[in-house]
Amino acid sequence: QVQLVESGGGLVQPGGSLRLSCAASGFAFSTYHMGWYRQAPGKQRETVARITGRGTTNYADSVKGRFTISRDNAKNTVYLQMSSLKPEDTAVYYCNALTAGWVPVYSWGQGTQVTVSS
Repeated sequence: QVQLVESGGGLVQPGGSLRLSCAASGFAFSTYHMGWYRQAPGKQRETVARITGRGTTNYADSVKGRFTISRDNAKNTVYLQMSSLKPEDTAVYYCNALTAGWVPVYSWGQGTQVTVSS
């Protein structure tokens, strides 16, 4: 069965950094695009960053230059390195596998909470 397990969230001060991990299992990880999403209270889930199976990346304008998505196909894991964090980055962060058309494939996991506050 498919599992997507996000970890690495926490409380961080503005300007700080965090590294999120998403451990995937139950599907052919290296053949899928992967993406990070986030959902803040009262808002819709939004795309943060995406990466193809070969490592091509794209980012939401709000995180460009601050966040970096990467993947380790040997470990079936996708990462999100977040730097220069802002209070508006506060949200629950999720990962998912994506189709060639960038559509999320599987049910969402529990996510990992990121809170940016002084």
